[in-house]
Amino acid sequence: MAKILDKQRYKCAMSAMQTVQAIERAIPVLHSGPGCAQKLSNSSGSSGYFSPNIYPCTSINERDVVFGGVKKLESTIKHSLEVIDADLYVVLTGCIPEIVGDNTEEVVEGFQDAEKPVIYASTAGFKGNNYKGHEQVVDAIIDQLLERSDIRVKNLVNIWADVPYQDEFWLGNLRELEKLVQELGLTPNTIFGYQRGLSNIKRIPQADFNLLVSPWVGLNNMKNMEKKLGIPYLHYPTLPIGAFETSKFLREVGGFARVPEEKIESLIAEKEAYYYYYIERYADLFLETRVMSKQFTVVSDAQYALGITKFLVNDLGLFPAKQFVTDDTPREFREKVCSYFKELNFGIEAEMSFETDGYKIHNEIKAHDYHGYPLILGGHWEKEIAKQTDAHFLNVSWPVNERLVMNSYYAGYDGGLKLIEDIYSVARTRFN
Repeated sequence: MAKILDKQRYKCAMSAMQTVQAIERAIPVLHSGPGCAQKLSNSSGSSGYFSPNIYPCTSINERDVVFGGVKKLESTIKHSLEVIDADLYVVLTGCIPEIVGDNTEEVVEGFQDAEKPVIYASTAGFKGNNYKGHEQVVDAIIDQLLERSDIRVKNLVNIWADVPYQDEFWLGNLRELEKLVQELGLTPNTIFGYQRGLSNIKRIPQADFNLLVSPWVGLNNMKNMEKKLGIPYLHYPTLPIGAFETSKFLREVGGFARVPEEKIESLIAEKEAYYYYYIERYADLFLETRVMSKQFTVVSDAQYALGITKFLVNDLGLFPAKQFVTDDTPREFREKVCSYFKELNFGIEAEMSFETDGYKIHNEIKAHDYHGYPLILGGHWEKEIAKQTDAHFLNVSWPVNERLVMNSYYAGYDGGLKLIEDIYSVARTRFN
């Protein structure tokens, strides 16, 4: 009997159209059945210059299943180039053309001489979720657009983090990571968001190194770029939130880039003084808020489950209950990701579970004794279990239906202060 998966936290690989959309003036060209874009584009903030409602699509049907849809794909690409004013066209394949064997690669190669670049990524839903689809799009850029460069721009750093739109804080986090890297005297290069795009993509091969801030998403991309483009990479698995992890982040990045130690430590001292100024101002609130939770649970993808767990333990001194990683982390990365949850201060280790079934997650939360009010940070679906357990609840991961996120972020020193604001704003409502 087929397993029923309750409250799934990811979408199919073709949702990588949101990765394409995050590249300014890039547009997905969908080789799929009708309706995929509408069904998969339910993240907030995804209208803009190219809305999912206008993505070109082959809209293949029963006839195309029998006779193939390559002619329709060729026509769709041709007319997209004529009608849509974009800088980059990325063909994404759905389940049907992959099953019937349409040769998408051959069709796309026929547009090599087009005025604008056309590439493709295999994103059939049965090949994985949108985390893997994101990696497929990045690999398509590496393999089909980029070539090894003889030029190396000193201190130029390509920064990669989590999946755009799936992470509603993606743009704010990226910009804060850029600022931190810049304050070390390095030059950040990212390809997602405002005024980035194709010009920044072309700079990728010239970088001194790649910086990946993610537990596992993008690691295969880094290895691909190291092999093809000769770019070394630094893998920093934890999204730095708050003083402890951000200072550690600056030391590791600065050390890898051979930034003078005195410059790194001077920057950290300045940032920590600023950070703890705010912590000291509100020390009475933190120490006297008797309704604040003693234990917490994060229900999220690996990025936030790990980053928030480290922050709440190392900076706020809370104790972790079980943490749930919901992104269907590939098995080859699970042992390593699990080990990160044991690298907490004070000898604390967080129990964690790779679990995609919301029903099981909620049952485990209900069964645990939090020794007071639980603190639950997760997706919108955790609001239900928060009510049942009288918990403090903060919506930090997909689906985000409880709040509007425009340019907010949790990365860095300021991001840690923002997360404290959000958590204690929830906790203080019990006084009212």
